[in-house]
Amino acid sequence: MQNSKPHKARKRFGQNFLHDQGVIQAILSAISSNSEDHLVEIGPGQGALTEPLLQNCKKIDVVELDRDLVRLLENKFSTNSKLAIHSADALFFDFGELCKGDDKIRVIGNLPYNISTPLMFHLLEGRAAIKDMHFMLQKEVVDRMQAQPGNKHYGKLSIMLQYHCHVEKLFDVPPECFDPAPKVVSAIVRLIPHKKPPIETENPELFSRIVTQAFSQRRKTLRNSLSGLFSAEQLTAQNIDPKLRAENLSIAEFVKLSNDLSQRKSAANQKT
Repeated sequence: MQNSKPHKARKRFGQNFLHDQGVIQAILSAISSNSEDHLVEIGPGQGALTEPLLQNCKKIDVVELDRDLVRLLENKFSTNSKLAIHSADALFFDFGELCKGDDKIRVIGNLPYNISTPLMFHLLEGRAAIKDMHFMLQKEVVDRMQAQPGNKHYGKLSIMLQYHCHVEKLFDVPPECFDPAPKVVSAIVRLIPHKKPPIETENPELFSRIVTQAFSQRRKTLRNSLSGLFSAEQLTAQNIDPKLRAENLSIAEFVKLSNDLSQRKSAANQKT
């Protein structure tokens, strides 16, 4: 049984419901799920993707914050034993708890702009349990995710996601595919966590700290933005020009800086 009252999208939850059947089919094709897959859908809305995904998977866990939508989904899928509904905030949800043994989850979501970046960082913390992720995001965010050095969109998000995952933009989704129509173009992106980063840092926390500090004032040169961590001479010793800005450095160069600082800290600790 479905709710008699139609659900009205709520701005505070960033709700824009996908209704275009062509786009829905394109997303399903990109995900290409099979009967062995354990899927996790973040923000399922009214179940536009959930319903067809249920036809070809082992199990779906959906995480929904809006309690009205939770009730709608419970009514809509009450007889389907494959579906588990979690009334929770995805930003604080323990996705690893959904996995048993070597089971890996495949994550899907139409992510609101205001939580997309912190939510992706939250998911990265549990990436060992994730096979892949397919997200609908603002096109601007996807451009930042896949940006390369020298591009105006390149920043902390680009580096941290690309360090941990293969990032692939799949296609754009125009505003008229949603109800209500957002004011921006959206895009579908695929993230596949690396089994092992292509270039590995000795100290992931230090790596993250350096990247964060370098981009905290992105218009400054590295000599200034990384002062306190590196002198101009120490940057030059790593074949990095102190007059460059953070957006000019590759992931490999940030890893090189991280490993250099890690080694200097270890050497200092051994002396004390």
